[in-house]
Amino acid sequence: MPATSKNAKSGKSAPPPVFKPVKPKTAAERAARVTAILKTLDEMYPNVTCALTHTSPWELLVATILSAQCTDKRVNEVTPGLFAKYPTPHDFAAVRQETLAQDIRSTGFFNNKAKSIIGAAKKIVNEFGGEVPRTIDELTTVPGAARKTANVVLGTAFGIASGIVVDTHVQRLSNRLDLTKESDPVKIERDLVKIIPRDKWIQFSHQLIHLGRGPCVARKPKCAECRLNPLCYAADKTASPPVSPIMKAVTK
Repeated sequence: MPATSKNAKSGKSAPPPVFKPVKPKTAAERAARVTAILKTLDEMYPNVTCALTHTSPWELLVATILSAQCTDKRVNEVTPGLFAKYPTPHDFAAVRQETLAQDIRSTGFFNNKAKSIIGAAKKIVNEFGGEVPRTIDELTTVPGAARKTANVVLGTAFGIASGIVVDTHVQRLSNRLDLTKESDPVKIERDLVKIIPRDKWIQFSHQLIHLGRGPCVARKPKCAECRLNPLCYAADKTASPPVSPIMKAVTK
């Protein structure tokens, strides 16, 4: 056996090289690959939706604000009691910031989140009749509702495809799948909306979030378990893909 196939220190055989699919070279090949990725995501995650528990657009807005730098699991543990204590935006608008901060303390950054939620409640009560607005331009004027949060609420609560939610999972996987080369969420969203059909915008972000929480983790992705493996040529792949008729077709 050649020396290069052995680990110099342990004497153990080196792992086999990871072979990657051929990268598409033309616009047509890239478009065909995106179509194949979307089809595979639909097969992997056909009915996924937002993991934040809510019963109204307002509750989803509050839960999304709370989810910043916090897990959905923790938020879902906090919100039932929170919404029982403050059932409406009017109730949130009337609470003292110090009191609300203690109610949401376990979600982290509780002072800033309390300030945003109370500000959002006052804005919605005073300017939108107590109802969460249904346009991206209006919703992004609400405290705590930056573009990502607004896209979550509009997409999940109203079924309005105002854009693509770019959270940490979507940001990381969009780069890993070579759907963008940007690192700024706003620029990533601009790239994605150009190549993802509008009727897929809402579902696509939920699917990538589930993929990022499943096989496509940040460190040592479980490529052998991922059905996108044949379509992925990321630099940090951990397993060779099976032969893909799809990649053969789009790069022939």
